[in-house]
Amino acid sequence: MLAPADFFDLDEEMAASFFADCAFVWQALPKIRALMAQLVGEGQTILGEVMPGAYLSDRPIYIAAGARVEPGAYVLGPAYIGPGAVVRHGAFVREDVVLLSGAILGHASEAKNSLFLPHAAAPHFNYVGDSILGRHVNLGAGTKLSNLGILSEKDEATGKRPSIHLTIDDAEYDTGLAKMGAILGDGAQTGCNAVLNPGCLVGQNTLIYANVSLRKGYHPPDSIVKLRQTIRRIDKIAP
Repeated sequence: MLAPADFFDLDEEMAASFFADCAFVWQALPKIRALMAQLVGEGQTILGEVMPGAYLSDRPIYIAAGARVEPGAYVLGPAYIGPGAVVRHGAFVREDVVLLSGAILGHASEAKNSLFLPHAAAPHFNYVGDSILGRHVNLGAGTKLSNLGILSEKDEATGKRPSIHLTIDDAEYDTGLAKMGAILGDGAQTGCNAVLNPGCLVGQNTLIYANVSLRKGYHPPDSIVKLRQTIRRIDKIAP
């Protein structure tokens, strides 16, 4: 239920490499930096299109053939932007971001320490922090994948934040991660302005409706998560 294969199709070697030896799917998150460094190397390799007005830092960056970085985008890196991936106008690619083939980071969207599997998309006004998006995942406009709890204060003695704990089927799991966003299985989607709180695990093909604030924990595959609202209409009174 919580293994990488329960969330993702791992037939492709490059995608599978991020989950090697992971008993639990969240264990891939701290591996992103090292594996991305192996893909990128120490310098910059620019095979795709970097359009005028895009900005690349001097950090290690790999842009594959067929990829595109549009005007106004800022790639801080280190980053791997795979074949056919697109970083759209106004996007911010921060540290340790991997966009595999056909993935999209769109307008006014920001990603940090995250893995986008093939054709995953965060296309409009999204924040993706310490997260993994499965194949063909789509985030609705304004969706935020929050990665740090509001009460995660640093310990005065150690300077460290507490790790995120998940309770699933009455069992408690210590992720060992102070920062953890969301992990969305293949085909999962969110509606506009959904907020996934730190530590959300969303199964394959599950739909998170617009404006939902999703609590941390496990949300099974092939589900629909709705927000129930009560709306009242009244007649206007003329002044």
